[in-house]
Amino acid sequence: MPTILGQNQYGKAENRVVKITRDGDTHHIKDLNVSVALSGDMDDVHYSGSNASVLPTDTTKNTVFAFAKEHGIESAEQFGIHLARHFVTSQEPIKTARIRIEEYGWERIATSDGNSKFIGADEVKHSFARKGQETRVSQITFDGEKWEVVSGLKDLSVLNSTNSEFWGYVKDKYTTLKEAYDRILATDVSARWRYNWTRDEERMPNWEKSYEQARKHMLQAFAETYSLSLQQTLYQMGSRIINNRSEIDEIRFSLPNNHHFLVDLEPFGLKNDNEVYFAADRPYGLIEATVLRDGVEPKIPVDMTNL
Repeated sequence: MPTILGQNQYGKAENRVVKITRDGDTHHIKDLNVSVALSGDMDDVHYSGSNASVLPTDTTKNTVFAFAKEHGIESAEQFGIHLARHFVTSQEPIKTARIRIEEYGWERIATSDGNSKFIGADEVKHSFARKGQETRVSQITFDGEKWEVVSGLKDLSVLNSTNSEFWGYVKDKYTTLKEAYDRILATDVSARWRYNWTRDEERMPNWEKSYEQARKHMLQAFAETYSLSLQQTLYQMGSRIINNRSEIDEIRFSLPNNHHFLVDLEPFGLKNDNEVYFAADRPYGLIEATVLRDGVEPKIPVDMTNL
């Protein structure tokens, strides 16, 4: 049966690059995991094995490290833009470049006397501890004319110990869950947001500020929403970002409901007044949805693991 070649891309995945910027005795660190995927006129290499249009994946790896030196790493998004533009404009067969980046955060180690982590003894200026919080993510795609930048985060664990209820739901003969009027609401936030910047001549967002502000509004909405469902909280988190950040048009969340069940202490003659819980890691409810600016068409895939 005849066959034809479908969509394809190639590149070097998970190039781990650490860039140290030395400002006198004070050092700054950027820690990225960069994956490059290139597509274009690649039929011949699949049909005949001709490599005439193939830029080696080893070259893409080398480019990542060279660009860390030549351009620096101001932000994950800006670094991805430099790379995507380079691959599309320097190699005629390459029509589209997709750069995916994970960024791992570090913070300065505090002084022994408890002073601010940004002041104190000289050694603090170049000593870091890995943040035990979220991983920042970005995907930059360029086709020679238009850009698409999707950023976000994953594995941001949040918890409200009260101001959450869950009741009034559908019940059938298999329902055993008791209605809750004061429960723990906990989740590990995975979120992706799409910027409306698409062309070089348009004003580029301040990527670092935008990320910090999107994260801030997301957390504020989680903390300030009296929640009757995780779906309601999700929508408030997305709406807060859309309403406060004009450069963002779409945000998609994937929120596992990290269930905390009250432990029955009556066999031990003890009363559990919403104090002791069993934290169940599985199975878990999984709540997913997209929040959009009115009039905007969704573009972020439902399965965000493909970003």
